Amino acid sequence: MASKKPTADKKADKTADKKAGAPKAEAKKPVAKKPAAKPAAPSPTRIEYTPRQARAFQRSTRQSPYKMRLVIDQIRGKSVNEALALLAFSKKHAAKQIEKVVKSAVANAEYAARNENATLDVDELFIKHAVINEGIKMKRWTPAAMGRATPVLKRTSHVEIIVAERAAAGGGGR
Repeated sequence: MASKKPTADKKADKTADKKAGAPKAEAKKPVAKKPAAKPAAPSPTRIEYTPRQARAFQRSTRQSPYKMRLVIDQIRGKSVNEALALLAFSKKHAAKQIEKVVKSAVANAEYAARNENATLDVDELFIKHAVINEGIKMKRWTPAAMGRATPVLKRTSHVEIIVAERAAAGGGGR
């Protein structure tokens, strides 16, 4: 009987260890040392110049994109003063709509410069990006022969213009 008792005690010890949550001996992994952080490079004394830019949109302009693109192609890449002069004397209806967007983009550039407490020379602005995208088509109907109806699509356009400051060291334009 003496031989049976120690095995029962061993089993009881194991179950007691499990219930008590006794930690098991775990092999510790060697911790890799992180390299020492390099000191940050000193900040440059001169701030690199980046040309400022601003944008303006006009959505759902009531004119077809084809007619608007005829005008926008004339001003793309020109200085703002040159573009506004060209638009002011154009006979096309699209010129009035595009002129509003160009003036809005210039005003946005001035506002951004004022918020940054920076100087902005409006004469240095040029039209960096000018695009006319197709807007929604209003679907209407008109009477046709023998009691039929024919569809009429009234097209609209989205005008997007980005003006930017020419780089101080040349190379920023056309």
